[in-house]
Amino acid sequence: MTTDRQWLRAAIELSRQCPPSRTAYCVGAIVVDPYGRELARGYSREGDPQIHAEESALGKLSTVDIRGATVYSSMEPCSARLSRSRTCTGLIVEAGVRRVVFALREPPLFVECHGVELLEQAGVEVVEVPDLAGLVRDVNSSVLGSQR
Repeated sequence: MTTDRQWLRAAIELSRQCPPSRTAYCVGAIVVDPYGRELARGYSREGDPQIHAEESALGKLSTVDIRGATVYSSMEPCSARLSRSRTCTGLIVEAGVRRVVFALREPPLFVECHGVELLEQAGVEVVEVPDLAGLVRDVNSSVLGSQR
């Protein structure tokens, strides 16, 4: 769990690089291979105002076999999007990712998210680390207000 927490904290820190938005969350994601080596990282709106963090990180690995990898995401991967038809949950499953570790379930401000359930149904191990959720809420205070 210590390694999971370290990678997840790094993903949360990465989310601070997101261009601010009042209509989208700031999320960071890091893809790590089964041996604990970082493969790629991404954050929301990195180079494209519509891109999500997991989508950004996975997109950097389009020619790499990442079956068995772990995605560390500050927030639950999306299962519905307003801006694109492909969801982060779908991209993760399609890539053959083995595990997803995240801190905060996506609040239902923009869409209803069922990422955890869909990932688990697809056989992906999902690990939630809720004691780090406050850090994600802090990064997203412009959208979430002062929720705790």
